[in-house]
Amino acid sequence: MRQVSNFCDYFVISSGTSLRQVSAIARAIEEELSRDKIKPLSRISYEDESGWLVLDFADVVAHIFHKPLREFYSLERLWSDAKRLRLTQSALR
Repeated sequence: MRQVSNFCDYFVISSGTSLRQVSAIARAIEEELSRDKIKPLSRISYEDESGWLVLDFADVVAHIFHKPLREFYSLERLWSDAKRLRLTQSALR
């Protein structure tokens, strides 16, 4: 993102197949990063039913979508000038 925006270096875009899974993904990201004392800039409500949760860690902004909303908003297309990196499950460990 750093070549096309001035507000963050990376977007992390993920999706869940249900609103419950979207909340669980967001909670897992926050819990994992809090172990390294990394906190988001603002709090989110895990009961949010919008289908799109955003965790802002300044240089990294994580977008967690309910799958139909991810397809609708298509951030990958909207920010298509940004370089794309695909992470595998093993890269996350």
